[in-house]
Amino acid sequence: MTTDSPSPERPVDAVADRYVDDYAALDPIAATYFGIPGREHLLTDLSPDGFAERERLTRAALAAARAATPADEREQVAQESFLERLGLEVEMYDARVPQSQVSVLSSGLHEVRSVFDLMDTEGEEAWTNIDARLAAIPAAVDGYRATLQESADAGLVSAKRQLREVAAQVRQWTGQEGTGNFFLELVAGGDVDGLRGRLEQHAREASDAVAAFGRWLEDDLGPRGRDTDAVGREHYALHSRYFLGAAVDLDETYAWGWQELRRIEDEMARVADKIAPGGSVDDAVAALDADPARKIQGKETFREWMQDLATRTLEDMADTHFDIPEPIRRIECCIAPTTDGGIYYTGPSEDFSRPGRMWWAVPEGIDSFDTWREVTTVFHEGVPGHHLQVAQTAYRKEVLNRWQRLMCWVSGHGEGWALYAERLMDDLGYLADPGDKLGMLDAQGFRAARVVVDIGMHNELEIPADNPFGFHPGETWTPELGLEFMRAHCRMEDAFIRFEVNRYLGWPGQAPSYKVGERIWLQAREDARARLGSGFDLKAFHRAALDLGSIGLDPLQAALARIS
Repeated sequence: MTTDSPSPERPVDAVADRYVDDYAALDPIAATYFGIPGREHLLTDLSPDGFAERERLTRAALAAARAATPADEREQVAQESFLERLGLEVEMYDARVPQSQVSVLSSGLHEVRSVFDLMDTEGEEAWTNIDARLAAIPAAVDGYRATLQESADAGLVSAKRQLREVAAQVRQWTGQEGTGNFFLELVAGGDVDGLRGRLEQHAREASDAVAAFGRWLEDDLGPRGRDTDAVGREHYALHSRYFLGAAVDLDETYAWGWQELRRIEDEMARVADKIAPGGSVDDAVAALDADPARKIQGKETFREWMQDLATRTLEDMADTHFDIPEPIRRIECCIAPTTDGGIYYTGPSEDFSRPGRMWWAVPEGIDSFDTWREVTTVFHEGVPGHHLQVAQTAYRKEVLNRWQRLMCWVSGHGEGWALYAERLMDDLGYLADPGDKLGMLDAQGFRAARVVVDIGMHNELEIPADNPFGFHPGETWTPELGLEFMRAHCRMEDAFIRFEVNRYLGWPGQAPSYKVGERIWLQAREDARARLGSGFDLKAFHRAALDLGSIGLDPLQAALARIS
């Protein structure tokens, strides 16, 4: 580690940039996600020693950054962001969250599986890297098993529900259930001279190792898992700060979530009247779902629709509402190779040879899609949402250090921006169609509902006696009530809703970061408008804000107050 000798010219940037190099060496999976080349043949050490080494590096970099004196305002922002993120990383290590948490979306096992989605598959070198990583999977999962075992022995283990659900995911990945085997299907395209036999052998061995790990999760670790899904207020507060980069009043936020959901559903009723005059929101939804012009059959046809809309929107936004550099003017829409559920974005590689990508992990059995629900999803994942934000951050070498461009991600900032972007597109006239507008509002309501559910379930709060929906007044939140509430306020396939509730239970504090993050973004914009008065320019505000990179929401507001 070389984090204690920063450059005298730009000391904060020097610490941050060396941290990127040192961390990429210790976490090759993360290096692939960041788009840093050279370690595609390696997997991350998930053993207790591997976690300990990454923790030592993080603590050393944090100390070095604290000792550095920023050269200017730009470095001041970089230092505030670095200290906030790494400080919380250390708090998470202290709570043994990285070493113990297993959920349906976040674990070392998910990192091992999903890294293959980002790997190059063209040519012999690419397939040699894939082969080496497949061959490394048995040792990687053995190390991860040791880490989870050590954490369990210390009394830290995830809830039984999460272990059971991840074991079910593993059965899907490895062909024990469902229609395919991820590892064998991965190598089916690797018809490279001299490698085919090795690829198939290592894919089978990887599949067998992951399958055995899944059985261990369910049969051995499972009985030691927590019976309760709720993590409690102290643990939840840490997770909330980690995902937001801000400390919020959880009771006030919980109360706001109820009010915000009521506001959104009232607006949905007004829009629904334009679709089904005199009818309810459900009547409008039924009319939209029955409209063949808004229906797409088949995953590949749906992917093509997403790609066309994402590309057209990017072209419309460039040089008008946003400054979009040429390398960013490419996005790929993909159907994920698993059926776990969820929609997500992955950023470009550092040299932009790998573009930013929008992924849809379609649950088993779903092959029909309603476009009125998904126009806003494309704006969220593409432009002006994640793709604009993440790819532009990666591009801005002249104002951001390498850590800011490649490594820093704050959910409340990123997901809050993407939700803000959906509302912005309505303001700009891109949701003039009442069906598309109802889809955006439905997605907004979904995010507001989970503010209520996530905070309520994990803190085991009482449901307000005077809640605006008359929902089980005075009762204490449970996962069963959470599922009932989400079903009552979301219009999506039940498989999605069940996955979502399991996600909230296993990833406390993450789901509210979207709507709470949007709330803080909107407040930051209004604060800037109030400070600047007639001099406020929306495009300039967006440029200044995005030029800060991904940053905790408390540091974001402080930085914007200084520069606008």
